[in-house]
Amino acid sequence: MHLEPKFGSNVRSWLSSMWTDYLDQLLEAGFSEREASLNIERNKSSLFVDGVPNDDQRLFDVMDDDVLVGSLWLAKMDDQGAHEWFVYDVVIDQAFRGRGFGRSTMQAAEDYVRSQGGTKLTLNVFGPNLVARGLYESMGYSVLAVGMRKNLN
Repeated sequence: MHLEPKFGSNVRSWLSSMWTDYLDQLLEAGFSEREASLNIERNKSSLFVDGVPNDDQRLFDVMDDDVLVGSLWLAKMDDQGAHEWFVYDVVIDQAFRGRGFGRSTMQAAEDYVRSQGGTKLTLNVFGPNLVARGLYESMGYSVLAVGMRKNLN
């Protein structure tokens, strides 16, 4: 497994499906349609300009030899030396899940961040995503906060 940078039309097609998947995750986690849409618009405007990632974003295809198995989106979080990075998205395509690609991708993300002088890698995971939560915990990621909500309608 290795990472290859995403470019051009590959980024545009990925963005379209990524925002759709993110909307589904927000709704599953209990966000209203309006809250989810506002969240996505805020992220689009701050992280991308006309569909092009800003300079702090790193987009990768996750490859198994010459086969595309998923994607990874990382970003530098601080301007002062970029010691902290953030995992915005990691997706392994359904057909390739359960084969260790998620773990390998996260290890590759850690290796990349280290190679860039990074010393911390942070991520968010939605509560209902128990598989991802288990993976991250098994790799030594610590819970920093737990957000909870109860819809009263």
